[in-house]
Amino acid sequence: MNLPEEFKNNIKEILKEEFDEFINSYNKPHFQGLRANALKISAPSFYEMAPFNLKLIPWTNNGFYYDNNIQPAKHPFYYAGLYYIQEPSAMAPGTIIPINYGDKVLDLCAAPGGKTTQIAERLNGTGLLVSNDISASRAKAIVKNIEILGIKNAIVISENPEKLKQYFEGFFDKILVDAPCSGEGMFRKDSSMLKCWNSDSNKEYASIQREILKSAAAMLKPGGYILYSTCTFSEIENEKIILEFLKDNSSFKLSEINAYKGFENGVLGLSGAKRLWPHKLEGEGHFIALLKKEAGEITKNKYYKCIPMNKNQSIMLEQFEKENLKITFERDQITVIEDRAYLIPKDMPDTKKIRVLRSGWHIGSFSKHGFEPSQALASALKKEEAKNIVDFAIEDQRVVRYLKGESLDVEANKGYQLVCVEGFSLGWAKKTGNLLKNKYSSGWRWQ
Repeated sequence: MNLPEEFKNNIKEILKEEFDEFINSYNKPHFQGLRANALKISAPSFYEMAPFNLKLIPWTNNGFYYDNNIQPAKHPFYYAGLYYIQEPSAMAPGTIIPINYGDKVLDLCAAPGGKTTQIAERLNGTGLLVSNDISASRAKAIVKNIEILGIKNAIVISENPEKLKQYFEGFFDKILVDAPCSGEGMFRKDSSMLKCWNSDSNKEYASIQREILKSAAAMLKPGGYILYSTCTFSEIENEKIILEFLKDNSSFKLSEINAYKGFENGVLGLSGAKRLWPHKLEGEGHFIALLKKEAGEITKNKYYKCIPMNKNQSIMLEQFEKENLKITFERDQITVIEDRAYLIPKDMPDTKKIRVLRSGWHIGSFSKHGFEPSQALASALKKEEAKNIVDFAIEDQRVVRYLKGESLDVEANKGYQLVCVEGFSLGWAKKTGNLLKNKYSSGWRWQ
C-alpha cells in the first residue's frame, strides 16, 4: 500500500521501534465483524444458529469476526435484524461507554448508526436515545438501521451540534462523540480514505472535533460521561484534543478504561486514554477517551407534548390492534404527525425547532382505508405479539421471494400477516383472495 510519507513520519514518531510492525500490518487482510442484535437474540443463541463461521471479538460480548469470503448482508437473518455488520475496532466505543437502563443518551455524530444500535441494545428499550448527524442524507441510514434492528426508543435528528446545545443544555446522562476524523485507521479497509488524506487533514479535522466536543460538554448532565473516539492515529486529533479540552474544562476528568488485550495507553502522558493499533489486535484501529463531568446543579428542560389522535384515528388503531396484535399501545405516548403515528419515548425532549427525521417508533399511518402498519412496527414485533403469522423455515425459497417483494400463494387467514423466518419478524403481508400480497418495504428489498 502506497502510504503518504508524512503519514508514515507521524506514525514513526509515535511508535518508534514498532513502526515496521505497524507498516507490515497493511499487507494483511482487514478484519470483518458483525454484532448480534441483543434486542432480538442472545449472542450464544446467535452463535449456535449462525449460517457462517464466527469467532468472538475479545472486547465485546456479542461481536464476532467472520470470514472475508462470505456476504452476511445477503442472508435472510440480516433482513430480520439479527445482526449488524460493523468493523471490530468500531465496536469498542459502544462497549466501553457506561450505559445504564433508563439513561438519556446522545450519539452526536451517529451515521450510519453502528454505535447507535449498540447503545440501543444496551438500553434494552429503556430511557431515550437521540441519534444525530449533521448530514440529513447520512442520517437517513440511521433511520433504516434503527428500524431493521427493531429499536423503539430512539429519535433521529439532523442538526449542527452548536445548535443542539441551545436546546439540550445539561440534558443527557451519556454522550458518544465518535468524531469526524481523517480516517487513518480505515486506510487498509477503504482506499478512498487514503486518497482523501493530505498533510493538512489532521489539523482540519481537529478544528471540527474541538467544536463538537465543546457542544457535547454543554449538553451533558453533571455526573455524566462523554466517550470521545476516532478511527485515526494522529496525536493532533486524539490526545491533543483531549488535553486541550481538559485544560479548558476544569469540571471534567479523564476516567480509566478497562483495557483488553491489545489496547495500548494513549501517548503524550494521557495513559488513561486507549489506542487500538492494527498491529496489536485484530481490527483496523481506534482511539478512545472517557471523560466524566463532576457533580453539580441539574438543568431543567422542556419535554415533548404529543399530538393526540382524533376520534376516527383512535377507532382505526383500536380495530387494527384487536384484529392483529396481542399487545396494545400506550395512548398517551402516541403522537400523530401528518397522519403518521409514532410511539414517543418517555422523557423525549421538545424538538419543535429541530430537524427531526424520526420521532420514536413509527408504528403506522392513517388513511381512508384504516390504520396501515409500518415496516418499523413489523421489525420490532416479536412473533408472540402478533395474532396472524406466516413463519418460513430458513431453507424455504419463499423467504427470498418475499424479501424481493413478490406476492406468495400461502395458506393464511384474511388480513395482515406478520411474515417471519425461523420465528423472527421480517415484515407485513396481507392476504387478499388466494394471494399473500407483499407489504415489505420497497426500499429494503433484496437486490
